[in-house]
Amino acid sequence: MPATSDASQPPRKFHFISGLPRAGTTLLAAILNQNPRFRAGMTSPLADIMGVVIAEASSKNDFSFDVSDQQRVALLRGLVENFYSVQNDASVVFDTSRLWCSRMQLLDTLFPGVKVIACVRQLAWVLDSMERLVRKQPVSVSKVFRFDTNTTVYSRVEALTDPRGMVGFAYQATKEAFYGEHAREHLLMLTYESLARDPATAMRAVYQFLGEPWFEHDFDHIAYQADEFDARVGMPGLHAVRTKVESIERQPILPREIFGRFVNEAFWMDPKNNIHQVRIV
Repeated sequence: MPATSDASQPPRKFHFISGLPRAGTTLLAAILNQNPRFRAGMTSPLADIMGVVIAEASSKNDFSFDVSDQQRVALLRGLVENFYSVQNDASVVFDTSRLWCSRMQLLDTLFPGVKVIACVRQLAWVLDSMERLVRKQPVSVSKVFRFDTNTTVYSRVEALTDPRGMVGFAYQATKEAFYGEHAREHLLMLTYESLARDPATAMRAVYQFLGEPWFEHDFDHIAYQADEFDARVGMPGLHAVRTKVESIERQPILPREIFGRFVNEAFWMDPKNNIHQVRIV
């Protein structure tokens, strides 16, 4: 059973962070963690575990005929609740995965009223940021590229933007959530540009979206580490967060034709696309 020792306490809330890589998900988690009522982290295995359970409770398993939809809902909700039951000092928990944007219907079924924060960034700058990480490690190779040592910036961009690639899947999942039926009530698009340029205003919008009382954050002293995970995937710095939240101007390192190819892919920036009036910060 999930840990809720005091029956007088309100039930724990679960919200979800998703969106694009290199778009501020880890930074957002680090900021949220300053609030003693909140617990947030980098990408967790929960969404992947849930996917395995969904598959095994479906027709993939010959005995799935004996599993009702009500049992599936209870099982999946219990996964989330019990995964975080050992961290019983937080009343609001944020789980992070790029998969959540592709599972908006599921999250709404499990947790009516759920909130999903999708962190987004100009796609050209996401790819540019990934390429910078690659070039910082000239004597090693990353799991992100299947440990292939014979790559170029062109093949790396193609691998990343493939529909099943690290960036391509996240981009399509975020787009699906943005145009989906649950977007109006459950989705907030948090742009990296806004979070880095004016974190106080951006975070106030996040708190308003969540319906939580404001907590005074310290944007000059942010702390977060995931060095072990980054080392395991062969991309040190993937989840690194600078101590101070600030916007830093820089020139792209991607070849001009690649950068230009993706510079207009920020679908959330065109008001005509916002058919569900999604909140965008």
